[in-house]
Amino acid sequence: MTTINMNADMGESFGHYTLGNDEAIMRIIKSASIACGFHAGDPTVMATAVRLAKANGVSIGAHPGFNDLWGFGRRPIVTNPRDLEYMIAYQIGALQGIASGVGERVTHVKPHGALNNMAHVDEEVAAAIARGIKSVDRDIIFVANACSKMVDAGRKLGLRVAEEAYVDRTYDDSGQMTSRRQGDAMIKDPGTAARQVLSFIEEGALISKSGKRIKTRLHTFCTHGDEPTGVAVATAVRKALEEHGVRVAPLTEMEF
Repeated sequence: MTTINMNADMGESFGHYTLGNDEAIMRIIKSASIACGFHAGDPTVMATAVRLAKANGVSIGAHPGFNDLWGFGRRPIVTNPRDLEYMIAYQIGALQGIASGVGERVTHVKPHGALNNMAHVDEEVAAAIARGIKSVDRDIIFVANACSKMVDAGRKLGLRVAEEAYVDRTYDDSGQMTSRRQGDAMIKDPGTAARQVLSFIEEGALISKSGKRIKTRLHTFCTHGDEPTGVAVATAVRKALEEHGVRVAPLTEMEF
C-alpha cells in the first residue's frame, strides 16, 4: 500500500487577526507546520495550534520564515547565511518550548514563503536552513520542495528529507511552483487539486502546466491553510487518496 503524508501551514493568525480554519483542517491532515512568530503567529496562536494538533493525532512541525509580518513572509530578503541559520534555529526553539508545555515535540521543519522559494534554487540558503535544523536536532525531518536544492542540502548533512509537492499550486517546466504573480498559480477547485495529487503519485513526478513530467520521489502534499478554499481542497484530496487505497499517515510514521 502506498503511504503519503498530508500537511498544512497552520497557526498563521496573529493577535486579534484570524487567518485560516485551523480547527477544520487539523481534522483532515496528518502533519501541521506551525508558524513561529516571524511571518505570522504569536505564542498564544502557536500554543492553540499545538493543542489542536495533539488532540487530532497530528505531528507537529516548525514553519519558519523571514521576519516579515507585514508581507506575510512572502517578500524575498537577502540574509547572511549564518544569520539565516540562527533564525531557523531560533524559530524551531520557540515552537519546541511551546510544544514541550503540552507534552509534545517538534518533529519536522518546513520553510515558509519567500524563504522556501529562495532555498529551492539557492544552495547557500538551502544549506543554511539545513544547518539550522541540524544544530537543534539532527532527527528532525526536513520537509523540502521536491526537485529543490533543499533536498540535496538536507541529505548532505544526514537529515531525513521528506520531498513535498502542493495540492493547490501549479508548476512550471523547471519544477518550481508557478509565481503567485500569475493568475493560474493557485488551484482553488477541489476536484482539480485531487486529480493533480493522484496524477503526481501515479506518475512519480511533478507534472507542469504544459504537461512536462519531472521524475521525483514524493512523500508529502501540502495544503495552504491561509486559503479560503483550504478546507474544501484538503477534504477532496484526503477522500480521493483513501478511495484509491493510499494510506495517509503522519510524517513520523514514514520512512525516507
